[in-house]
Amino acid sequence: MNKDLLNILSNSNKDINNQKLMDYVSGRLSPEEAHEVEKLMADNQFTNDAVEGLQNIKPGKDLELLADQLNRDLQKKLAEKKRRKEKRKLKEEPWILFAVALVLVLIVVAYLFLKKFPNL
Repeated sequence: MNKDLLNILSNSNKDINNQKLMDYVSGRLSPEEAHEVEKLMADNQFTNDAVEGLQNIKPGKDLELLADQLNRDLQKKLAEKKRRKEKRKLKEEPWILFAVALVLVLIVVAYLFLKKFPNL
């Protein structure tokens, strides 16, 4: 099996070994081990989805090409999300900070002036 497929559940599910998952999909497990995997699938929706996805991959397809395409698409989506997040972020401009500080100082001075001379 392809190394990328063996890492399908890396860091996501500690209940099942990745090699055991691949052996289940290819039909190389004993009936007892297959039953154990099926029991985990019944208890864990993520494991069930992973097995169904692996079973849908046709053996004749180039899995490495498919994995590369998925990685490229994922990188594009992540880059687009990061770009949008950066676009929304308030850029630090010194004149904006100066203007905000100036307005606050003027408000405080006006308040103090009105407190000191209430009859004006």
